[in-house]
This record gives sequence, C-alpha cells and structure tokens, in this order.
Amino acid sequence: MNTSIFLARLIGPISLVTGVALFMQADASKAMALEFIRSPALLYLSGLLAMALGLAIVLTHNVWAADWRVLITIFGWLATIGGAIRILLPDTVRSIGQSMLDSKVAMTVGGGIWLALGIIFCLVGYLR
Repeated sequence: MNTSIFLARLIGPISLVTGVALFMQADASKAMALEFIRSPALLYLSGLLAMALGLAIVLTHNVWAADWRVLITIFGWLATIGGAIRILLPDTVRSIGQSMLDSKVAMTVGGGIWLALGIIFCLVGYLR
C-alpha cells in the first residue's frame, strides 16, 4: 500500500467522525472546545501532538501533485504550522478560538470541512 492511500485511510475516518460529531453533538463540542482553549497545558500538548503529526506527514508525503494527494500534504503542513502556533502563541490561539466559538457559523463550517475531508479521504483510501 502506498503512503498516500495509507494516510487517506488513517485521516479519513478520523475526519469523518470529527465532522459528524460536530453536527450531532454541537453543544457538547462547543463546551469541550471552551474548556480546551482555557487550558494552557492542553493548548501546549495539542501543539506538540499536531506538530509531530504534521511533520510526520510532511516528511513522508510532501507531494505537490495536481490531484487528491495534495490535500494530504496541505493537511500535514497545516497541522505542522497550527501546532507551532499553539506552542508559540497560545494567547492568540485562545483569542481566535473564542471568536470562532462565539460565531454561530464557525462550528457549522468547521464540521462541514471535517466531513468533506473525511468523505474524500475515505473514498480515495478505501474505494480505490
């Protein structure tokens, strides 16, 4: 199995479940996110984990092809950058996170993005 398919099979179900959970458990997801952004330790730990995950993806899959595989590369770079930002600028992350949680649209858009990524990755990972 090549790296692209493996990563699609790994990221797809996680993204799919995350998107569905944001729609099915919107209030619980919002409450959890509020607790999360208030915890410096969780922000730091999630930054370390996101950065490690992102770097692992980028180091094994830095593919800039004009097809679905570029989504995995972009995902890896966004995780790497997002992790670094959580570690270096936690107050900024907290402020942006609070603004997003105050928005009625942000959770729906976020859930839609996770759901779309999950569907795409599951389709190419499991049905190819």
